[in-house]
Amino acid sequence: MRRPIPAPVIAACAEVISQRETHASLDNLFMYAGAPGDPPEGSKWVKSQEWIRRINLDESVQPLQVLGRLIEAYMEEEPPSGSPFDDFPPAKETPEQQKILKALARYDLQYVRGGLITGTLGTPTRALEDFIKERDIPALDQEFTRALANVDQNPREAVSAASNILESVCKVYIAERGLEMPAKLDLKPIWTVVRKDLGFDPGAVEDQDLQVILTGLFAVVDGIGALRTHASSAHGAGKKQYKLEPRHARLAIHSAHTVTLFILESWARRSR
Repeated sequence: MRRPIPAPVIAACAEVISQRETHASLDNLFMYAGAPGDPPEGSKWVKSQEWIRRINLDESVQPLQVLGRLIEAYMEEEPPSGSPFDDFPPAKETPEQQKILKALARYDLQYVRGGLITGTLGTPTRALEDFIKERDIPALDQEFTRALANVDQNPREAVSAASNILESVCKVYIAERGLEMPAKLDLKPIWTVVRKDLGFDPGAVEDQDLQVILTGLFAVVDGIGALRTHASSAHGAGKKQYKLEPRHARLAIHSAHTVTLFILESWARRSR
């Protein structure tokens, strides 16, 4: 899905670019990023804004990909470390990074290291990020980033990452709980170990509505694992070709996100 750059994001990025670049370096930057056409006339700010707007109008390019390359150098900079005598801890981002990140966040977009701009999974993602940091599971963060980065351009790869998300959290859970790892390390057998240990048994839940939801959760995990096997980039394609679209990949990612958060929340409750 081709997604245009929102106007406030254009304004924020144009401001940063025009403040940091000369006319010559600005031209080189836009040409390197793949922006279409010759340099527009006007001041550096006018030129930057007009050139980014052009990116939206050119159907031959993906606007967010070009924008990611434009801002990569600014977003990859390390913020000043500060003095040991400062009263406040050093900032996590530079003021320029904060300006761009704030504009992106308004439209559920995020910058990912390597010059990528992807969508986010919304508010629940912050809760998941906290659990990932608490449990120190960097593989989860890497797979979510891979999934979101590929969802529009390579949905098969995104589906593969969605399944890997669930496999990663299950393997970490089994290892940290000291459980016996199954002989086959596919999603279904390791998920079976985890759900049994956490007591995910619809028959043990009195509330009938929760029973239905929990049963559906099992079907979601089975579906993601099957989709990875039959339609993702993890395996060669057979005679039947799945016509995966970004919306299908996004459904798998959001579903994996929900199951992963439920596992981590249940694990935290058990720990307490």
